Amino acid sequence: MTVEVFVADEQSDYPVDALRWDVLARNVLKAEKLKGDAELSVLFVDEATIAGLNERFLGKTGPTDVLAFPLDEDPDEPGRWPDAGGPAPGREPLEAQDLPMLLGDVVICPAIAAKNAPEHAGTYEDELALLLVHGILHLLGMDHIEDADAEKMEARERQLLAEFKS
Repeated sequence: MTVEVFVADEQSDYPVDALRWDVLARNVLKAEKLKGDAELSVLFVDEATIAGLNERFLGKTGPTDVLAFPLDEDPDEPGRWPDAGGPAPGREPLEAQDLPMLLGDVVICPAIAAKNAPEHAGTYEDELALLLVHGILHLLGMDHIEDADAEKMEARERQLLAEFKS
């Protein structure tokens, strides 16, 4: 299994150790036993950027701490091939197992993480770790809408954070 993780710090207000979060993301994906190749993007953005995403995609006003945008992993869906709904002429279509699973994007706002940390995870770094794990679990299909699902997701977050605490 090959996991490609792209981490970008697109804000300058708070320090972000991109390598640390790359390693944590890879460890979480390995622990979650992904099969085959996978790709994940992790973006650290400012409050204005995450507020815009929050409004555009969730219809909510104001900044939030983390957003997860899963990508469709179905290779037969349009958009997997540039400018067409399938392979280029003369090119054989790839089998699903030949394509990496495009997990999606986790978008984190360090400014909100810093504000929430004292009442939530404790430290700024612990809050970033929690938000990254939380976002990845969302991409893998977990949610916290129902109380039972929230308890399960929170328990898994605690397990992963304890295992990969750095």
